[in-house]
Amino acid sequence: MPLNELPIEVEPLAGAMPAFRASIPAGELRGLCGEARARKARLVALWGSDETERSAGYALHLALGFPSGLLWVSVPLSREEPHYPGIADIYASANRMQRATADLLGILPSADADRRKWLRHGAWPEDAFPLRKTVEAAARFAQGPDRYPFVPVEGEGVHEIPVGPVHAGTIEPGHFRFSIVGEKILRLEERLGYKHKGIEKRFEQMTLEEGAKLAGRVSGDSTVAYAMAYAQA
Repeated sequence: MPLNELPIEVEPLAGAMPAFRASIPAGELRGLCGEARARKARLVALWGSDETERSAGYALHLALGFPSGLLWVSVPLSREEPHYPGIADIYASANRMQRATADLLGILPSADADRRKWLRHGAWPEDAFPLRKTVEAAARFAQGPDRYPFVPVEGEGVHEIPVGPVHAGTIEPGHFRFSIVGEKILRLEERLGYKHKGIEKRFEQMTLEEGAKLAGRVSGDSTVAYAMAYAQA
């Protein structure tokens, strides 16, 4: 059936809210996202998956929110080169999700996209991807130097002020790099992801009952929401 907002064939998904699924080739991804953005659709999420145990390669997934419902778009990618055209210039919120997907699965956006690491923080090598099925849940990696390439701001009187990731208050860890002239902030670059705990990989080793308990404990202020999402999935 066609979607109301886009000329694309979709498959309805059973559930409490209107939801649809579609699969498109990587070459059509930017065109679809551009048209979705023009129709005021929100990018709800972007993630990847390893489909190699199903005799396939990898896949990129997007969830787009339309007035008619939620559209889940899957983009099959090859096993040898799981690359796709980045969409962060269309949906700015995709930037961090693209980088996290690259860190965890080696699914890379196009070369003109921001490919800096987001979750690695030196915790595993650049050529290791923890969410691939070939990586054991018990695998451990040697710590390495971080060497995160912050974007420098140059000019007369420019100072850099680093803050965090450890803070004096109770906020979660995050590193913030301020480039300032006097009291004027020219640029703020932030790094988060310090509390990444490999929960996705842990789920792979659990029964449904065990997973339900873990889902309710991922985030203390989202216990009901996460447990409900897990039950619905």
